[in-house]
Amino acid sequence: LRVGDGEMKDQKIDLNSATTLLFTFDTSYTTLHFPFWHIRVLLESPWSWENYSEKFCVLLYLEELQLKVDICRYNIPNDRQDLTVMTVDPHNKKLLVMEVLGVSENRPSVLRGDELVVCPENERNVKYRGYVHSVHLDSVTLGFGAKLLNIFIEGMKFSVEFIMNRLTLRVQHRAVELAVTSNLRHVLFPAETSSSCQNSNLPKLTLFNRLLEKNPEQYHAIQHIVAGSSRPAPYLLFGPPGTGKTVTLVEAIKQIEKTQTNCHILACAPSNSAADLLCKRIVETHVDKHKVYRMYASCLDPRVVPEELKACSNLVGDTFSYPDKETLMSYKIIVSTMMTAGRLVTGGIPFGHFTHVFLDEAGHAVEPECLIPLAGLLDPESGQVVLAGDHKQLGPIVRSPFALQYGMGVSFLERLMCDFSLYQKQNGVFNNRYVTKLLRNYRSHPAILKIPNELFYDGELQVCADEMLRNSFCGWEHLPEENFPVIFHGVTGIDQREASSPSFFNVAEVEVLMDYVKKLMQTNGKKGMGTISPRDIGIIAPYRKQVQKIRKGLEKVGKDLRLNNMDAVKVGSVEEFQGQERRVIMVSTVRSSTDYLQMDQKFHLGFVKNEKRFNVAVTRAKALLIVVGNPRVLKSDSTWARFIQYCRDEGGYIGIEMEEEHLLFCSSFPPVEESGVQQNVELEWRNEM
Repeated sequence: LRVGDGEMKDQKIDLNSATTLLFTFDTSYTTLHFPFWHIRVLLESPWSWENYSEKFCVLLYLEELQLKVDICRYNIPNDRQDLTVMTVDPHNKKLLVMEVLGVSENRPSVLRGDELVVCPENERNVKYRGYVHSVHLDSVTLGFGAKLLNIFIEGMKFSVEFIMNRLTLRVQHRAVELAVTSNLRHVLFPAETSSSCQNSNLPKLTLFNRLLEKNPEQYHAIQHIVAGSSRPAPYLLFGPPGTGKTVTLVEAIKQIEKTQTNCHILACAPSNSAADLLCKRIVETHVDKHKVYRMYASCLDPRVVPEELKACSNLVGDTFSYPDKETLMSYKIIVSTMMTAGRLVTGGIPFGHFTHVFLDEAGHAVEPECLIPLAGLLDPESGQVVLAGDHKQLGPIVRSPFALQYGMGVSFLERLMCDFSLYQKQNGVFNNRYVTKLLRNYRSHPAILKIPNELFYDGELQVCADEMLRNSFCGWEHLPEENFPVIFHGVTGIDQREASSPSFFNVAEVEVLMDYVKKLMQTNGKKGMGTISPRDIGIIAPYRKQVQKIRKGLEKVGKDLRLNNMDAVKVGSVEEFQGQERRVIMVSTVRSSTDYLQMDQKFHLGFVKNEKRFNVAVTRAKALLIVVGNPRVLKSDSTWARFIQYCRDEGGYIGIEMEEEHLLFCSSFPPVEESGVQQNVELEWRNEM
């Protein structure tokens, strides 16, 4: 089997039965040969400094193999069609559009930046190379050179071969190797050390955001980060939903920039949206914008750059450029995605230049991705690493089931929190020298927070949301129980899907959701209720077809109620809502039959048996949470069973009744393992550099 720039000799691996398989991995630098027995022992061994680089090397290649197999499923001819027809994009005559059913579902995905080769029907020996410009629900927009565009005629038929872009995988391989040569041992495998930095020696700080001084967890975390009390171990900021993790991180960055004249800070996040939020909050007050640089990837669409960040970014006109090394080194704060930080290594920024590296939303990234801003840039002895995130929420995107099985789906943040005693509670409390758990939730009504708080956060979260806002729906006339703004609406619908797509929809649930949307808009500002706009509402569904049906339903509601802004209602997957909040959240669970639960696991979709997806979904709401689903199916999952029983006990249950025979029916479900893979949200991540 060959993985890398070479071709795949075989596309199937059975790590449980193979005995003599020889793995050959091709890289840009060398060819590595691993006999199967060595791979098996390596992958099943616990993580250590001695096996760290080699083990991640194999996991990255396993992930690459799966990505290549995935993308090949979209090649044409295939078992559904022999050739495909392309059309000219009506919005841009230099682009072509090709229909690819199910391409955007969380099934093997084609991503922006991937290459492809097409051959006209009657010219099988003539190949035209192009690239994926954008991905839509059931089609891709493609860019080609003038050679094809000049001969293109509407209706021409082509065969298609997609080619995965390996660049970011190569950057992760480099980061893993550099982690060893840069001697990041005490960062990656930290141990408690003696330190003169006791609580009595922490700096007395006057915070730019004075509200944080009233929150002892936030204030002490900032003190420890500024003092570097955990060095050389990373400092962890454990931020459950709505606890102000990012504002704490931003305040620490501002304090370091203010108090440490020789500092150079690199602040990163896995996605552009998270990096933009970080940068916006850094530059909005108390920091000279000329000291901050937002570095974007060259493949990014310039139109998505926020207006307020253009002046301090590498966007010049409508293209991205990169300054010389000396100019980059002159900035006090550089903000980028973790992937794009690889350009700093490529550009020759010297080892040890950055004194502090902050990784926000660190729970969303695979560990090699987190290494990119560290390896080769940070001196582990004098530098400070800070990771912020919540390992109880959604983790990294990993496609390979083998890579998942052997640890690739565990983020750097989660590995540290779970495997090292200095980040674990001793006598019921965390050691604030290394980790702070934020406890004050500024988002949700206590009824919304109760179950996730008990299930995932040891019941420690405190309700600190604005009282008027969190109680704004406690008197809503359509609540089954007054002062309990949580509804579970039981629906017996039908799972439907189109062709062989893994994307399901449930019309009955859409109808119930639209009824609630109508009721919200019709009671807007009436009977003592406050005003609400469509932008205050979010609807979460696990399948893109259900998202599509909900959006069509919202269009109809808008017409019926003569409202022209219903498109402001955000509709999307759980992954698209992580880090976001709305006054009202509705959740459509879709699944009404147990027949497809195993399929959900195969394609990593759905809510059943995924605690992290459940946690994110129910913690987005500020004042009203409405869940629509089939309790017969959901109660096969202990987490959902707890939530449904809670709603029943508190009077928030409505809809079909759960009779005794239904409970017996639930107990007969076949066991389904938890899915550890998330849906792709920012599809460009794989090719972003």
